[in-house]
Amino acid sequence: MPTHVITGAGSGIGAAVARRLLERGDEAVLVARDAARAKELAELHPGARTLVGDLANPDRLSWAFAHQTMPERVDSLLHVAGVVELGAVGDLTPKAWHFQLNANLVAPAELTRLLLPQLRVAQGHVLFVNSGAGLAASAEWSAYAASKHGLKALADSLRQEEHANGVRVTSVYPGRTASPMQAKVHQQEGKEYDPSRWIDPESVATTIVTALDLPRDAEVTDLRVRPGR
Repeated sequence: MPTHVITGAGSGIGAAVARRLLERGDEAVLVARDAARAKELAELHPGARTLVGDLANPDRLSWAFAHQTMPERVDSLLHVAGVVELGAVGDLTPKAWHFQLNANLVAPAELTRLLLPQLRVAQGHVLFVNSGAGLAASAEWSAYAASKHGLKALADSLRQEEHANGVRVTSVYPGRTASPMQAKVHQQEGKEYDPSRWIDPESVATTIVTALDLPRDAEVTDLRVRPGR
């Protein structure tokens, strides 16, 4: 059975992907920020294993994993977790910048580095859930968009570096998706949140699983998903 390491499995797209993979009998290892969150994830996704590592503090990931049993095989690493804090460039503090860059860019880079040996052996797949903000930045979105533009660069470089090792790399760029993050964004924008206007996380999960299941003679490199209504 394939083994998938997934971040952001507590809600939204990450929860939908984890549920889909577990339901079909795959193994899932869910990254949790602490032991309490690991317990919550285990209850939300019966049958999944957990791995504790705080993405907000990527400098400590290596230490945290050294004290746990790591998966021997990794067929896919799915970077779904993300954070957002809107604000004008003139207002955002270094704390806000570090908060988003660490969780959205540095942590995925470090987690990928730590799991690359297993991914190479399995000729696995690294998939980054990016954002439309990773392709174009708007007012008030500078720090988040910068982190996601960086995530695109990370994926593009990794794809070229690992192609000879048989590791596939995909970036998925969803538009606004109905999730707790989207509710937070609307709150920051001062707008009413209507989840029916946005993409269902299950629809994005379908695109992710499709990319994972593509035969080995092909690779989805970049995939944009936009609201259909």
